[in-house]
Amino acid sequence: MKKFLLLFIALFISNIQAQDRPKLVVGIVVDQMKMEYLYRFSDDFSENGFKRLMREGFTFHNAHYNYMPTYTGPGHASIYTGTTPSVHGIVGNNWFNKGLGKEMYCTDDNSVTTLGNGTDYEGKMSPKNLLSTTITDELKLATNFKGKVIGMSLKDRGAILPAGHFADWAFWYSKTGAFISSTYYGNQLPDWVTQFNNEKHYENYLNTTWELFKPKEVYNESLNDNNPYEGKLYQKIPFFPYNMKDMYANNDAGVLRSTPFGNNLLADFAKRAIEKESLGKDNITDFLTVSFSSTDYIGHLLGPRSIELQDTYLRLDQTLADFLIYLDKTVGKNNYLVFLTADHAGAENVTYLKDNKYNVDQVNTRKFTHDLEAYSKEKYGENLILNYSNSNVFFNKENIETSNLDIEEVKASFKAFIYKQEFVRRVYTDDEILNNSGNDIYLNAIAKGYDPKQNGELVILEKPGYLEYGATGTTHGSPYAYDTHVPMLFFGWKVKHGASYNKKEITQIAPSLALKLKTTLPNGTEAIILEEILE
Repeated sequence: MKKFLLLFIALFISNIQAQDRPKLVVGIVVDQMKMEYLYRFSDDFSENGFKRLMREGFTFHNAHYNYMPTYTGPGHASIYTGTTPSVHGIVGNNWFNKGLGKEMYCTDDNSVTTLGNGTDYEGKMSPKNLLSTTITDELKLATNFKGKVIGMSLKDRGAILPAGHFADWAFWYSKTGAFISSTYYGNQLPDWVTQFNNEKHYENYLNTTWELFKPKEVYNESLNDNNPYEGKLYQKIPFFPYNMKDMYANNDAGVLRSTPFGNNLLADFAKRAIEKESLGKDNITDFLTVSFSSTDYIGHLLGPRSIELQDTYLRLDQTLADFLIYLDKTVGKNNYLVFLTADHAGAENVTYLKDNKYNVDQVNTRKFTHDLEAYSKEKYGENLILNYSNSNVFFNKENIETSNLDIEEVKASFKAFIYKQEFVRRVYTDDEILNNSGNDIYLNAIAKGYDPKQNGELVILEKPGYLEYGATGTTHGSPYAYDTHVPMLFFGWKVKHGASYNKKEITQIAPSLALKLKTTLPNGTEAIILEEILE
């Protein structure tokens, strides 16, 4: 009788502990997703994908990024660390690092090598450049490293940065068609990953045709197919249907990234990970991060008003619906917690805006860089520009010192010259950025994205609508609402149905999860939370 009572008490305590945390957390990031897509495409979504998340979960309709630059690397890092590039150090995807005096990539790590069937460069990646801890890191610590953390994406940065420093694994897609990793995480890929790769699932998608998911009349929220504002997929015809075999002519399986089938392949891989890693099968919380990247590739190439992009979201909606059903069956309803957001949004195509009488234009980065150098030679007799990239101007301080020039006078001179450019709204010096009072909302956004050890001496804010990009497709990076306004949806374990229209910031996700999961806060966060999902 005594043994039975002790067993009952143990089971009771175990059940109480299980209620303190979900069995599985799934963080979903949709690359370059504007909140507006949930409205524009709503009539064409199923009832069980995006609509289910909103119908049964909590929707923050007015969530924004609070810094510049709004790029993929900083976005993923900020979601999971609960802080901004000024603290976590990921100030771009690629950027010129003045401290190192060279270009760098956000997840570069030459001390590691590729695991799996990928090229040498594709696997030289790790989270070592990320300075702050993530919510996934804090979960590992809170569970004494017993909870599993796995990150995955078509992009290395979309897998590595969310999974954090202590992840069991991060996997990303190679142009060989395989999911790969690096020796940062282990000495060889798990057997189930090797098996998945050997099954060559990517070939199933390359041996098909990308046709419209629904009848053509459904796509009345988009411009006509083959419009002048969209580019071409791998230089093929810019309209449906797309023959995947033709696109695969160069034996580069990376073509899947620029089609909705890249999202499908990633979802297939996520299900396999849940099954083989037994995620959500016990009372120790696991965390799976999934970043869908095809939306970004297609958005960049074809733009936000293309039928191709709308079709991608309609297909992603179905993919999400299937994935949620899978979670219901394998983990159990109310046993898992899902959040869905985006790493940034995206601008309208500039040519499209111009054709509709909005006075904006493309910015020719190469010409502007040449103009900076020409001005320097005319004013000072030599080129004092070390680099111009990501809206940052870097000066060659060695040349300035050698020429006995005053750096402050040089900055003031170039600032005055830059203000004469049609596309420029503001120019800020490093001193102005570091002494930011918070009253200028755009300076505040730049300050939150600025690291004095890495960024330039001047940072330029372009006028709204202006893009350093080509005539077709679109891009992102600014602190304007078209780049900052993203979905923020919570669903599942201990999340009540509701909605908020108050302004929220992306950096509130990680600390809110920390409190909900009862972990330590990520070490860089300001700890401003989303009370709505904690009540």
